[in-house]
Amino acid sequence: MAATPSMRSVVSRFSGRTVIVVGDLIVDEYLIGKPGRISREAPVIILKFTDRDVRLGGAANATHNVKALGARVLPVGVVGRDQAGDELLGLLRASGIPADGVVVEPGRITPMKTRIMAGGYQATRQQVVRIDREPAGEPAPTTEDALLARLSSLAPHADAIVVSDYGYGTVTPRVFEQVRAVAHARNAIVSVDSRYDLPRFTGATAATPNEAELAELTGQPVDDERAVDKAGRQVLERLKTAMLLVTRGSQGLALLERDGASTFIPIFGTDEIADVTGAGDTVISTFTLALAAGGSPVEAATLANIAGGLVVMKRGTATVSRAELDQALADGAP
Repeated sequence: MAATPSMRSVVSRFSGRTVIVVGDLIVDEYLIGKPGRISREAPVIILKFTDRDVRLGGAANATHNVKALGARVLPVGVVGRDQAGDELLGLLRASGIPADGVVVEPGRITPMKTRIMAGGYQATRQQVVRIDREPAGEPAPTTEDALLARLSSLAPHADAIVVSDYGYGTVTPRVFEQVRAVAHARNAIVSVDSRYDLPRFTGATAATPNEAELAELTGQPVDDERAVDKAGRQVLERLKTAMLLVTRGSQGLALLERDGASTFIPIFGTDEIADVTGAGDTVISTFTLALAAGGSPVEAATLANIAGGLVVMKRGTATVSRAELDQALADGAP
C-alpha cells in the first residue's frame, strides 16, 4: 500500500491520543570497549572501556516509542529500589514521560540487559555477550494491588492500551483482567506483545507475534505466505482477537483480520539491517497508536512497517520520531 493523504492525516492525529503501556520495564545497558590485547589469564580479548550507554528497554522502550511519535503515554509497571530502577525512572523523566503509574517494590530486581559491545573507533561495534539481571517471579501481592490501582486511576485518559510482556511477571492474570475491563469501559484498543505466553492474553484487539512465535503456537512451519495465513487464522480464533500482526523479519509484516482479508506488506527500506533490538516495540507502538488515531487496520500496519524499517537502521534500542515517519511518507514510502 502506497503512502496516502489519509495515512498522513492519521499521523497528524497522534498528538491527540493517550496510550497506556502496561508491562515489564527493562533497562538496556551498553558497555562499550575497544579491543586491546589478549589476556594472559585466558584466551580472551581484553576490551579497554570507553563508554556506557543506558536506554529504556522492554515496555519502557514501547513507552518511549509512543512518546517519540508525539502522543501522550502513561507507563504502568514495576521497578526495584535499586540503581537500575533509579536510572529507569530518571530516563522516563528526562524523556518527558510521567512515572505516576510506576510502582517501586523494595527487594525486587529491576530487569536489566547488559550488552558488552566491542569495536574500534572507526569500526562497527559488535555485541560480544549479554548479561541479564532478572527478578524472581511475579511482583508481591501488595505491588500487584498498587498496579491495579494505578491502572484504574489512569484508565479514564486511555484511547489504547499496549501490553508488553517480556516474561518478568508484571502482567499477572489480575492485571490483564483489569486491562480488559478498563478498555471495555473506555472502548479502548488493546494490543498485546507477549514473548513467552501469548495464549493467555485472549480477547484483545490485536496481538503481534513474530513468525517463530507463530510457528511455536501452532506447531506448523510458517515458511511462506500461505503457511503464515493458515497458522495465523488458527491463532486468531484461539486468542479471540480481531487482528493479528505478524512480524516476518526481512519479509515485512502480515496483517490478518478475523473478519476480513490477509494483507502481506513487504519490508520497508533495505534488508541490510543494523540492529533489530526493540524493533517489535516500535511496531506495536506505531500500530496501536495509528488504530487509536482512526487509521484502518491496513493503514496502521503499513505505518508500523515503515516505522519498523526505520528503527532497524539504528544502533541499539531506539525509537522513531513522528518527524521521521512524516518524512518517510512525504518521500512516498510504500
